[in-house]
Amino acid sequence: MVGDSGIATFMLLVHLGELDVEGKPSIGMPAWLYVVAGVLLTVPLAVRRIWPVRSAYVALLGMAIMSVVNTGPGSTVALIAPCMMIYTLVACEGRRIAALYTALTGAFYLARLFTGGQREGNLAELIFVQVLFFVMLAGFCWVLGEFIGARRAYHAEVERRLRNLEVERDQQARIAVAEERNRIAREIHDVLAHSVSVMVTQADGAGYALRSNPDLAERALQAIGSTGREALGELRSLLGVLRDSDEQDPGRIPQPTAADLSDLVNRVRGLGLAVSMELTGDFTGLPTRIGLSVYRIVQESLTNVVKHGGTGATASVRVDNDGQRIEIEVLDDGIRKEPSGLASGGNGIIGMRERAAVYGGTLEAGPRPEGGWRVHAVLPLDPGAQPGASAEKGR
Repeated sequence: MVGDSGIATFMLLVHLGELDVEGKPSIGMPAWLYVVAGVLLTVPLAVRRIWPVRSAYVALLGMAIMSVVNTGPGSTVALIAPCMMIYTLVACEGRRIAALYTALTGAFYLARLFTGGQREGNLAELIFVQVLFFVMLAGFCWVLGEFIGARRAYHAEVERRLRNLEVERDQQARIAVAEERNRIAREIHDVLAHSVSVMVTQADGAGYALRSNPDLAERALQAIGSTGREALGELRSLLGVLRDSDEQDPGRIPQPTAADLSDLVNRVRGLGLAVSMELTGDFTGLPTRIGLSVYRIVQESLTNVVKHGGTGATASVRVDNDGQRIEIEVLDDGIRKEPSGLASGGNGIIGMRERAAVYGGTLEAGPRPEGGWRVHAVLPLDPGAQPGASAEKGR
């Protein structure tokens, strides 16, 4: 704004400088009209960036007065000011508006040739020279406007992309936080659901056998104690990841993996549930996260059998690793009946489904036609596998 005001003031002084010592213009028009035309030509230059179209046509009005009314040689300001407006329109408003304005400016510029003071010499040669001069000057202003407009558009696009990157960065941070919270929630659910279910089952059994079979009650209480200690260890290990990364806990218990499935099945057998297991393939070299997901899916499936399978239920676990994918199938023949006070909220199957989906796998859970329940999951080991959908038939 300050620079444009300086340009407008300078152009006005140049325009007024063309008056003679008596204050009369040398182009054959009244002095007051000359001054008015000069004001119309130069003042809009100060606000051309704020109101480019309006200021351009005000300057064009001043040029029209200078071109039609004068009877002498043309004014320098009467041509330079509209050409500056051509540059402004190209840079700020676009080519269509600038093209119309350029055509009108050229028309008023050539109109001076038909005033009284412009008919000396060969008219055709004069028109050619004037047209060539206008085309060169207007063309220079047009090219300069294209260059400046392109730079402004480039900088505006860069700023827009930077703002979008900031927004995307914030969104990715929120998504990462949400994913981490969901992962921790799944781990805590799996640890507590299995351990608490086992402890409640054993406590109920100990209560019934306390007088009739004290040895059985003692074993149940021992199972409760060992399960509680194991759950505390896993929770301590899980919550340890929330600490600062520089804090290392040498006593942290490692997370279970697929190689620990035999221990899991043995613990479940100790609860009185008949479980058969079939493992095919190598499970010692699996990535930690995939091995943990395999363990948790089997653990949650067996926990649901303990909770909902009923007395006398049996289960079978089959886990197959063929090098391309891991297939998990857990079957039971129990009768599904929700015990009062332990109604399932359905988070177990949701957690298993999320674990499978993270690695592009699928999970199906639902009742078997012959009775009981079936959980079937497939986790691909191919790094390029696309995330797949998982099916849940309800529980």
